[in-house]
Amino acid sequence: MTAADGLEGLANLLATPAQLSSSSSSLDGIPADLETSIRFAGALLTQAAGVLLRLPQDVVAQAIVIFTRFWIGPDGGSLAIHSAKDVSAASIYLMAKLSFHPTSPRSVLNVYSYLLSKEASPLWFINPSEELEDNPKPESYYLSEGGYQTQRLSLLKMETIILRTLGFNTHVVIPHTIALTYLQTINTTGSALAKRVFEHLNASLLSPQLLYVTHQPNALAVASIYLAAREVGVKMVEEEWWEVFDVDREELGFLVVAMNSMEVFSKSERDVWSGTPIPLTVESLEAELAKRKKAQDGE
Repeated sequence: MTAADGLEGLANLLATPAQLSSSSSSLDGIPADLETSIRFAGALLTQAAGVLLRLPQDVVAQAIVIFTRFWIGPDGGSLAIHSAKDVSAASIYLMAKLSFHPTSPRSVLNVYSYLLSKEASPLWFINPSEELEDNPKPESYYLSEGGYQTQRLSLLKMETIILRTLGFNTHVVIPHTIALTYLQTINTTGSALAKRVFEHLNASLLSPQLLYVTHQPNALAVASIYLAAREVGVKMVEEEWWEVFDVDREELGFLVVAMNSMEVFSKSERDVWSGTPIPLTVESLEAELAKRKKAQDGE
């Protein structure tokens, strides 16, 4: 991964073309569409956990970026070896610990026990039926003391694996604050516009194009402002204002299209996995692969 020269403080490490062309999961025989779906579900799981843990969105966003980075390239983590749910939990625990809002292993594991419960989880990719009882039984997501101690060791081990895989580089710049600064700079403000900008930035964390590891935060900020202004009906200056923030027209166009496609992508994922949970463990992934092979052999 590379960072923009001279902008280390406001830039992120970006995935190289070689890293994007192949992943450890693909080398282990995981189909690209399945890998995309699991990354998508893992990012959604991380977001939901962050909300329940009452963490600021910037910490949650950083955790999702770390989760995404972990799977990048042939030297990254493989879904055939590491469960996405474990990487998600360790990512949010790690980034919370490095922030002003640390949270305990017990809190993280209790939240994940609830979110991963097929009887109690409100998440569609865990509980596809989405038919929840008004008061689901606590037994369905209760984490015993023995279970906690075992999972705590696994959480800390996964944290170490993530750090080693990323070369202990956990620097993540989130574009949200940058976007607000740009809005003030070009004298374009408004709660509706700012809200829509943030919506696009948060949705882009789930992008199948991996926008947060392929583009710098200043470009993400500019693209979200450009798209949000068109949607909200805010008139921008006629000049090519994005060039002031070091973003060219080609990059802006790609990002706008990618951000604009997130709603369609999300809906298509729900359609593809309708009635079936997305595999977030190694065991469930193996079962899904066996199911696909059986279906293919039967054709």
